Amino acid sequence: MAAAATTPAMSDYEFTMSLRIRHPTAEPTEITRVLGIEPQHMWRVGEARRDAAGREIGGLYRESYWMGRLMTEPLLASDHVGVESEVLRTLAQLRKRFGFLETLKAEGGVAELHVSIFAREEFALEFLPESLGLLGRLGLGVALEVKPHPSGVAALAAL
Repeated sequence: MAAAATTPAMSDYEFTMSLRIRHPTAEPTEITRVLGIEPQHMWRVGEARRDAAGREIGGLYRESYWMGRLMTEPLLASDHVGVESEVLRTLAQLRKRFGFLETLKAEGGVAELHVSIFAREEFALEFLPESLGLLGRLGLGVALEVKPHPSGVAALAAL
């Protein structure tokens, strides 16, 4: 008798995480060098604004922007991995760049972890005081974006 295929429980959620940095004058290539993370999007203050296809759309960027994915693909939350544990793991890595993040903030920059959650139904996130304290010490904000779960994992890969 063949084993039945298991399907995720309805309360499961999938998530992705990225780091976003905005700064009045920072050089995006320097952010890439210091963090060792390849950006998905970046531009420098004063450059011509462009659309997704790379065509100029008029105007100049008023600040530098850098965004890098912290996960190669969405993860399915389980007993062993979830947003909370991945935030803590990411903070442990970013802690090594504390001086850089502190300088960015002192110069008027903003850094945040951006978490996109694709939920099938209600769920709860519980962050430990240690995680919240480390977020504060690193000067990182958190943006949680909760979306209805798209049908099929293929839809997530297109994001």
